[in-house]
Amino acid sequence: MDSDLIPRSISELFDTMVEAFLLQFGALIELIVTPGWRQYQLLIVLLLVAASFVLKAATLGRWEAWARSRSGWPKWRLRTLVQFMRRLTLVYFVLLSWGVYLVMQQVTWPSRSYIIGVLATLATAWLVIALLSHLVRNRTIRRIFRWSMWIYATLVALSLTDDVAEFLDGVAITIGDLHISVLGILKATLLIGTLLVLARLGTRAAERGLKNNEDISPSMQVLLAKGIQVALYGLVFLIGIRTLGFDLTGIALLSGAVGVGIGFGLQKVVSNLISGIIILMDRSIKPGDVISLGDTFGWINALGARYVSVVTRDGREYLIPNEDLITGRVVNWSHSDEFVRLDLTFGTSYGDDPHKVRETAVRTVKTVKRVLSGGKHEPVCHITGFGDSSVDYVLRFWIRDPTAGLTNIRGNVYLALWDAFKAEGISIPFPQREVRLLGQGQTGVVAQQIDTE
Repeated sequence: MDSDLIPRSISELFDTMVEAFLLQFGALIELIVTPGWRQYQLLIVLLLVAASFVLKAATLGRWEAWARSRSGWPKWRLRTLVQFMRRLTLVYFVLLSWGVYLVMQQVTWPSRSYIIGVLATLATAWLVIALLSHLVRNRTIRRIFRWSMWIYATLVALSLTDDVAEFLDGVAITIGDLHISVLGILKATLLIGTLLVLARLGTRAAERGLKNNEDISPSMQVLLAKGIQVALYGLVFLIGIRTLGFDLTGIALLSGAVGVGIGFGLQKVVSNLISGIIILMDRSIKPGDVISLGDTFGWINALGARYVSVVTRDGREYLIPNEDLITGRVVNWSHSDEFVRLDLTFGTSYGDDPHKVRETAVRTVKTVKRVLSGGKHEPVCHITGFGDSSVDYVLRFWIRDPTAGLTNIRGNVYLALWDAFKAEGISIPFPQREVRLLGQGQTGVVAQQIDTE
């Protein structure tokens, strides 16, 4: 490694930065011990801090009662209100310090309120950073963002940014035209973090806008939302790489070679991704559809890039790979319309009038909730055969809400038929067996089984 990779002036830069910190610290000590308006400003700041605590104690109950009455507000506004109330002391200090600073700027010399102005600016920056940091969901990233921004705001208020930036820029690695410094990494990290937050907010806003647009189908809404998400996060990645100083041309060539190797190792993943795009484009399934795939029956909760989330009636959520939906046999109960026909089979005794049985079955099924009647959705009952011990029938009826369940509606119809047949004197036979002794030989008793009704 070349000696230029580790600059010899790092120690000198560090000494310069430490010297600047010591000068600022000495100036702060001088402000405290020197009699005059400097001490008066510090005393005013202490009084403002005390007043902020008193105001919080006096008004916290009223703020909480007012916040409880805002139950109709959107969630984001309620969260912001909660964050303000958690930092009520800091809010009061910001308001009081700026008020005192503006008054003192008008009635006395500007230098007599300089410290108050610096602390008011610093407190405002801390408050804004604390509120903005809650836009970041990840707790670790949120803490890193909050503390880094607080440190940066403090350095700006104390006029130490140039010295620290010079030191951090000196701690670098230089390879050819590529210069990577600690300062550059920090800037890129901060920029990427900010852009990721903006990309997430932009993706959410786009998803809400697409869902509210009734002219776009649900599957196309998901496809457009995924496209916007990929575009925004891809742009963040390119900006981050560019900020670090990497040449995008070389990365493009390298990524093409690496992509071929990764493609062979991730065939299933790529297949699921492409299958997901096909599903979204041909609109064969969409969120809310009721599907059956093998033994899995449920409705589609969400369409992902790699899998489809299917929720069953028992509350289980199955993550089915997109490839299985493309290559397998899928029953979509609500693909073209929401009407579903169900068939129930039953049998009655040969002694019962089949005309009466059919009439009773059709009349009874119409009384069951969720069963449709009229037009092409009129229930029908047909004889399907003469069985060994019963006349077999099939009862066909329609429903329009398969998401409410199929087993429960079948059970309700069977229960209604049981009650109606019992009231009409219609019997439901079951197989019976009779054993007759024919004789007794050397090998024992010979028995013959005869099936009877």
